[in-house]
Amino acid sequence: MKAIQGIGCAAALWAAGITAAGAAVTCRVELDRGVLPAGAPQRAVVKVTLDAPKPPSTGERPPVNLTIVLDRSGSMSGEKIERAKDAAIEALRRLGPRDIFSLVIFDHEVETVVPPQSAARVEWIEPRIRAIQARGNTALFAGISQGAAEIRKNIESDCVHRIILLSDGQANVGPSSPDDLGRFGEALRKERISVTTIGVGNDYNEDLMTRLAERSDGNTYYVANHRDLARIFNAELGDVLSVVARDVRIEIEFPDGVRPIRIIGRDGRIGARSVEVSLNQLYGGQAKYALVEVEIPAGREAETREVAAARVRYENLLNQRAEQTEGQAAVRFSSDERWVRESVNAAVQRDFVFNIIAEAKDRAVELADRRDNAGAAAALRAQNKALQDLAPNLDRETQAEIEKLEVEARQIEKEGLRKEERKAFRAESYQFRGQQQNR
Repeated sequence: MKAIQGIGCAAALWAAGITAAGAAVTCRVELDRGVLPAGAPQRAVVKVTLDAPKPPSTGERPPVNLTIVLDRSGSMSGEKIERAKDAAIEALRRLGPRDIFSLVIFDHEVETVVPPQSAARVEWIEPRIRAIQARGNTALFAGISQGAAEIRKNIESDCVHRIILLSDGQANVGPSSPDDLGRFGEALRKERISVTTIGVGNDYNEDLMTRLAERSDGNTYYVANHRDLARIFNAELGDVLSVVARDVRIEIEFPDGVRPIRIIGRDGRIGARSVEVSLNQLYGGQAKYALVEVEIPAGREAETREVAAARVRYENLLNQRAEQTEGQAAVRFSSDERWVRESVNAAVQRDFVFNIIAEAKDRAVELADRRDNAGAAAALRAQNKALQDLAPNLDRETQAEIEKLEVEARQIEKEGLRKEERKAFRAESYQFRGQQQNR
């Protein structure tokens, strides 16, 4: 038996036959189990899922205001810079005449090669991208600041505002700490600007790049081989061109006695009986979710109790309207262990597991950075052990991710955390927590 789910107002409109332009998002609220053991307090995981259907095939999508910020420092020389230029041109060609395109390059200096203009001017723009050459050091902060300045020239438009930052090196000119870039990303998010970061090779600062993407609600990628750049740009443009909602606010209310303990995998605000989580944008055809661990007081045999009610407010970019959708979840109590066991929601537990693994890998990175390889391995092993009870309810892929923790623990004990593994840990962690992997 699964948790009782409410249907949001948007979902009701959809069912009544209203077109996609009338309702962009539906809200589902679920628990990791629909039945809990009676007679004792319990912990459970509440999952609030936002389903954004694909934009209609007919009609215009929201226009895009895109700036590519390209590192052209000396380390990008050779095939790497050529592949980056090819990927930027392919991105340009996917845009339409209503979209705005600009391109900024940086080394120790910053230059706007293509000022904001219609993406239809391919013949004028492409030769300017082709002419870019690698040189100098890495003024990353200045580059991303200039990219934001180009975006702001059209910030009052109804566009989806996105910066794509590509770099292969350490920021060695100007502000260079993850906290600096994180604060900057947070400020950009308030302006409805998201930054996607693409780190190439094994010498860039993954903490800085991930923090910038996370705080601005963009995506992040680790590209071990620059030959993959075209594929990454293609995936990213798929997201940018399918945004259907923005300024998303998830408000979860809990009844008396149900106490929120923590938000898993996302930043947010926890009150005594409420949780708030915000997202910058939702992509059509994808689901984003928030996970909250809660404590539920003891229930009586056969009792049904409401656990959470969610309200989601957002701007529908398909019709330029402020809308909201709602959902609720309840749970039953039973002393029948078999009934409790069979009520497991495997999908919710799977998402919980992947986010817990992401947290464990972040912790392992912190310990390995202090040269505590034994502690990093122990952190992964402890999480492996803690998740074993859930493993029988999970699919093979998720079980394999749990077992991989032990393999990674042995690797760290033996060799420490190598550059490429550290970057993979950071990228995978963010992608799981931001549901970027669900593409």
